[in-house]
Amino acid sequence: MSRFTAPHTARRLSAITVLALAASVALAAPASAHVEVEAKDASALAENVTLDFTAETESDKAGITKLEVILPEGIAPADVTYKEGPTGWKLEATDRGYTVGGPQVAVGKDAAYAVTVRQLPDAKSLAFKTLQTYSDGRVDRWIELEEPAEGEHGSPAPMLELKPAAPGAKPASPSPAAEPSTTEPSSPAASEPADKQSVTPTEAATAGKEDDGSNPVLITALVVVVLALIGGGLWWFRRRGDANTA
Repeated sequence: MSRFTAPHTARRLSAITVLALAASVALAAPASAHVEVEAKDASALAENVTLDFTAETESDKAGITKLEVILPEGIAPADVTYKEGPTGWKLEATDRGYTVGGPQVAVGKDAAYAVTVRQLPDAKSLAFKTLQTYSDGRVDRWIELEEPAEGEHGSPAPMLELKPAAPGAKPASPSPAAEPSTTEPSSPAASEPADKQSVTPTEAATAGKEDDGSNPVLITALVVVVLALIGGGLWWFRRRGDANTA
């Protein structure tokens, strides 16, 4: 005969159920962490918009030290300026976006920072893929654009929903760093085709002399050659006459 009564058994099962539920919640909590981005009244083509990012921690052993953001199409690294963030953190532009980082945030604490974007692109939503680095070298990759499967948390990229552009809003000119450089011609003649460049009268006269073969140096050389031939011929006839006389 069992020593446990029905009520006692029910209490034990209830306690086990509560503990199992608490354990599952505790284990699932870290996986729900992610990176969020917010902006007040964000709309397409809005200018000088402040974006507030919050990177939740998933580690109880190391602090967050760096966040690398891959910018969506339509926002260039030069369009982003740092506004505020954890003490000692700085922003550095990269080929595909920017990084913000510095001394590690306290273990167990989230990292929050803000940047200002020169102008948002004409879009319905923007994804800011983020790589989150900890002081122990761990990297969380918040880069997924698709919704996670049912029952899975996934690693979604921070998404910012945009309102339609305000009436009359237009794309701003490219950032100064992206503008092509323009160089003024050094002189009017330099910008003209070679066959239309001006020629002075003296140059034209010299060119005409060179074209018709009346170069002074060439004439002098021909005279010297002719005189040498005449002199040589006279010397040869005189020598021959002396030989015949002898």
